[in-house]
Amino acid sequence: MNKKWSKAINNILTYGACLAGSFFVLIPVLWMISTSLKTEPETFAIPPRWIPETVTLASYKAMWVDYPFLYYFRNSIIVTLTAVVISISISCLTGYGVTRFRFRGKESFLGFVLLTQMFPSVMLLVPYYKVLNTYGLSNTLIGLSLVYISFTVPFCSWMMVGYFKTIPLELDEAAIIDGCSRWQAFVKITLPVVIPGVASSAIYAFVTCWNEYMFANLLMADGKLKTVSVGIAELNGYYKIMWNDLMASSVVASIPLVIGFIFLQKYFIGGLTAGAVKS
Repeated sequence: MNKKWSKAINNILTYGACLAGSFFVLIPVLWMISTSLKTEPETFAIPPRWIPETVTLASYKAMWVDYPFLYYFRNSIIVTLTAVVISISISCLTGYGVTRFRFRGKESFLGFVLLTQMFPSVMLLVPYYKVLNTYGLSNTLIGLSLVYISFTVPFCSWMMVGYFKTIPLELDEAAIIDGCSRWQAFVKITLPVVIPGVASSAIYAFVTCWNEYMFANLLMADGKLKTVSVGIAELNGYYKIMWNDLMASSVVASIPLVIGFIFLQKYFIGGLTAGAVKS
């Protein structure tokens, strides 16, 4: 009986802590959605109302009509997808090469890749600006994509190295014995097995690029080339903040992240776990 009571108490405490944590996480999200459905005067009502007295979609309409969010979303999608595709391609090749081939300096290479993640990104702002300006890539979506690729490749490569280490070498050897080339063994045999790792790396890269603000704000001078995160920040006026419009744009900007994570969460968790177990 004591063991049953002890187990029951542990379950209650565990689930209670999870519910409390979920509650505090969901409060800002629910408030964001609630504010996006309010009229401007109601956003300043005292005391604040969780449920809008007058539900309106005017803020969602305004973000497309009164603000150039169509350009912002287009730019974010182009830059993010470009960075994700290239980063994942490089990371998969890196993970496969490091785990399947022997070469001098392999451990030093992995250490250097990890070392690049220890420095704050703001240190690279001036070097990035000078390099992009030298090659005529400043204030272009291609230049911003290259910046994002340099951010995401090291961590994604480290994840893919850890995941490829969980795949036995015998799988490649059997494919080569059966007549596959090294490239065919990689594409047709090994790569399909590491799809969970690819998915987790892709989610990380997508979230990082989609939410990035500092470089997108400082490297893109053309207003039509700004990204969603910069567009949302620009809704903070000097004299007035349209909180309902700001929250509506934040809700819409969160939708791609939520949808992607819902469909790929099982791969994301599995990929992180498998990539972290072996090193």
